Formats: sequence, structure tokens, C-alpha cells
Amino acid sequence: MHTRTLRIGTRTSPLALKQVDEVVGKLRVFYPEITVKIIGIDTYGDKDKTIPISAMEGTDFFTREIEDALLRGEIDCAVHSAKDLPDRIPDGLHLAAITRCLDPYDALISKHHRRLEELPSCSRIGASSERRKRQLRLYRDDLKLLDIRGTIGERLRKLDETDLDAIVLAACGLLRLGLEERITQKIPFEILRPHPLQGSLAVEVREDDRKLIALFSGIDSREVLLA
Repeated sequence: MHTRTLRIGTRTSPLALKQVDEVVGKLRVFYPEITVKIIGIDTYGDKDKTIPISAMEGTDFFTREIEDALLRGEIDCAVHSAKDLPDRIPDGLHLAAITRCLDPYDALISKHHRRLEELPSCSRIGASSERRKRQLRLYRDDLKLLDIRGTIGERLRKLDETDLDAIVLAACGLLRLGLEERITQKIPFEILRPHPLQGSLAVEVREDDRKLIALFSGIDSREVLLA
């Protein structure tokens, strides 16, 4: 059992903090007495909101500073959205857990509660990833797809306060923030296939920290998924 206070590194957005709460809740099923200290870290992706997400997919855009803090020993573990993980985990780190998916769907949030098929031609849709934009173009090439950045709250405000007609977000983020009433439609997989890790959370530790690797094994869903 891990006896010291567990220092958890995370981004500072409301969603990131909810994700840490979710991981801690899962841990306390096995270790109800565990104590934690949450350490917020702004990443390059949080500081620079001008670069399109589509240009940074597969990189450490949202993890670099947190992983650096973990390697320096300033935190004991890091919690990320699993789909934000870089294609290559840095040397010295270990992926200790991938949690069960909360909800894999992408969600449409639209003005006037129009579903994707009901949106007028040339509607302006905010989307972050190239994956989403590419698949939406295949379904409806008459829509105008625009880059959108920011926290979930910031993106919702852009929809409410600008000429956007709709935005596409991961349903899991809205659920974690208690904003499921904003969802107009969970987009069917045959239209929009989500990132394979969407809805799951990832926990990184140092590769030589055997105690933490064992601690997080109880919330790791990877063996279940492969069974």
C-alpha cells in the first residue's frame, strides 16, 4: 500500500480536475484511506491556443510539461485524457493504467437543437481534430468546418456568442462536467468514428516506481479490454 500523500499532476482546466477526481474515486475503492495532493500544471497546449489541434495530434502538446515534472520527481503520477497521450511515451515513464471508457461518442451541440442531418447547408461547425473534420466532410460536404480551441466552457461560449451554428465535442467531457443537457445528438459511429481511447483516462508514473505501478493496476482496464 502507498502510504505517503500521492502527488498527482494534471492540467488545470475544470475537465482535467474532474478527471483526477474520477481516478482518485476509482483508487479509493481499493484504498479508501489514500490521501492525494493535486498539482496543476499548464502545458504548452494550454498556453498557446492559436495552433490548430489538427496540427499537433499524436504529439506531447498537452502532456509535455506534466511529463517533465514527473521525470524530475516533482509529482508522483500524471493523469491525462487518454487520447491526449503522445504516440511515444518518454523514456523513464510507464503507462500504469488506462481506465474504462465513460462514453466513446462524439457529440453535436447545436443552436436550435438541430441534429447533424437537419443543419442547413453551409452551416458553420466548430471542430478541433482533423479526424472529426475529415469524417464530417465525407458525410456532408456542404458544411463549413472551422477550427475551435479552448476548454469545454470556452467552446460552448463561442457557440452561444458567435455565428457558429454547432460544435462537436467528446460526449465524455460534457458528462464529466455535468453538461449532458447541452448535447443535441450523440453522432452515430457510422458517421463519426471517435478516437479509440476517447472516454478513457491515462495514468503515467516513473518506470522504476514499482509500488505505484502495483497501486494503479486495480484500475487498469487494458487486460479486460483484451479479454
